[in-house]
Amino acid sequence: MSQTVQSASPVALDAPIGHDEVRDFLTWEADLLDQWQLNEWLELMTPDMRYLVPSLDLPRADFRKTLFMIADDLTMLRSRVRQLLGRFTWAENPRSRTRRMISNFRVLESQPGRARVSANFAVWRLQLEQNDVYIGRYEHVLVRGERGLMFEERKATLDLETLRPHGKLSFIL
Repeated sequence: MSQTVQSASPVALDAPIGHDEVRDFLTWEADLLDQWQLNEWLELMTPDMRYLVPSLDLPRADFRKTLFMIADDLTMLRSRVRQLLGRFTWAENPRSRTRRMISNFRVLESQPGRARVSANFAVWRLQLEQNDVYIGRYEHVLVRGERGLMFEERKATLDLETLRPHGKLSFIL
């Protein structure tokens, strides 16, 4: 995989993760998702990663103690991607088209080679003549890997009061 946001010169694994690098990485990641390049997107995950989408009524809950809409480890996320790319996910047949807007990038906490970051998002989902908008906040733990930034934790908290009229969450936020 060639990561287009990766700098031309090598970066030390313990180098600080800055705002511009976070912005470029998350913008590039959004494009991978919008283009349904899900296998390439999976390469951005560390082996011990978590992909989390909390319930709408308890957005600050701990996934280990509360039921989340999604609380995947890498094995579960790979299975989810296989299903989305195959013909087994009826809710994504035909596949949704999405467009993401990401803003308000922030580095909340930084340690050598690791950062806790946030950003706001709006994901437009178009399918079967319907247009739904999912709005929320990303909170991620990013680490620097050999090929660039990677997700150790990817959390998408929705600001919606209900999934209606959406009714489902069948794609990657």
